[in-house]
Amino acid sequence: MLTFEQKLAIFDSYPELERRNVSLGRVNYHYEGSRHDKKTVASHLHPNGNGFVYAGLLRGYETDNKGLVNIRDYSEAGLRELIEASIASLTMYIPEAPAPSKRKKKPAADSAETLWVNEDGNSLSLRFEEDLWYLYAGLQLEMAFETLEEAHEYLAEEGFRPAV
Repeated sequence: MLTFEQKLAIFDSYPELERRNVSLGRVNYHYEGSRHDKKTVASHLHPNGNGFVYAGLLRGYETDNKGLVNIRDYSEAGLRELIEASIASLTMYIPEAPAPSKRKKKPAADSAETLWVNEDGNSLSLRFEEDLWYLYAGLQLEMAFETLEEAHEYLAEEGFRPAV
């Protein structure tokens, strides 16, 4: 397990992160370049070695209900990989909703959500929300599409088909 000082040195090595001291000797790191409302990359790094990194937009990490990963037992390489992935996920551009004149009409209730599966048993959920089609893997947002046709084309290209 890395010490508190080692973890701070790792986070301090990322010039795009801003260090903020919080209560009880804990430290947060913010990423002001985020294209999301979320700006906190590291939360409550504590002298006892505990701390959290935001991975709510990432796949493959076990997160809590706030999208945070506990980094208590992470190695330096693992921590750096997670920090870089977190920063990259907050940097990604998510298109804004289309202008009101171009918005699609809401689909019939029976087509508002569909489940898609691939031959490996992975499943994705396609939902119509706020004038866009959103593709989810569990609770994680994967993609957004302006039209149902775009979503279906993408899913087919990725080897998914509607679940029966």
